[in-house]
Amino acid sequence: MPSEKVLQSKKELVAQLTEKLKNAVAGVVIDYKGINVEQDTKMRKDLREAGVEYFVVKNTMLRFAAKEVGFDEFIPHLEGTTAIAISNDDVIAPAKVISKYAKELKDDTDFAVKVGFMDGKVIDAATVSELGNLPSKEQLVGQLLSVLIAPVRGMAVALNAIAEQKESA
Repeated sequence: MPSEKVLQSKKELVAQLTEKLKNAVAGVVIDYKGINVEQDTKMRKDLREAGVEYFVVKNTMLRFAAKEVGFDEFIPHLEGTTAIAISNDDVIAPAKVISKYAKELKDDTDFAVKVGFMDGKVIDAATVSELGNLPSKEQLVGQLLSVLIAPVRGMAVALNAIAEQKESA
């Protein structure tokens, strides 16, 4: 039986993990088996740059925290090696970075997405992959601006053609 001190530290760890899950807008739980140090370091750097917190977690601790938050769908996936990537700001960032590495490492390792969550709801690995394939916010804004500017650009080209036609006549 664990000592009271060990038990208390585990309770505090579960409480911290529960708080992180509650405050996060999105996250991805992964199986990181087979990833080497170089790949892990590169992935952690990319996650940090995207504003995503990434850490290895014990399945038991995550199981208790998931129950507290109401993510009971996590429990069947909590076996083997487990890490979690959490974002408090960007809904797409964890899925985007993790999906990129899952594709890159697919043939060499057992690295895989187990499950994810977004806006308080649990999502499966396929949905995480779909989210990872979405364009970034900056790309979407660029596409929107391009669509909004297209009519103005078309009108400017037409007016320029009319002006050139009148000058040559």
